[in-house]
Amino acid sequence: MAVEKHYKVVVEKHADGYVAYPLGMRGVVVGQGDSYEAALADVRSAIRFHIETFGPEAFEDESPILEAFVAETGISL
Repeated sequence: MAVEKHYKVVVEKHADGYVAYPLGMRGVVVGQGDSYEAALADVRSAIRFHIETFGPEAFEDESPILEAFVAETGISL
């Protein structure tokens, strides 16, 4: 029986599509797509492949990242 695990994923919207990547994973894993949903589907596939290739230790035991935020700040130069 398969166990479903949940991972935190950052999804970025760019002019030419979406890019998604997981937090707390060792190595580089990226998904992309023309839509938010396509990028998530692609990164799920990439995560699955990465874990099948490198084993469950590809992820940190406990990710120190609880939440991620995008913020903007200004500086005077």
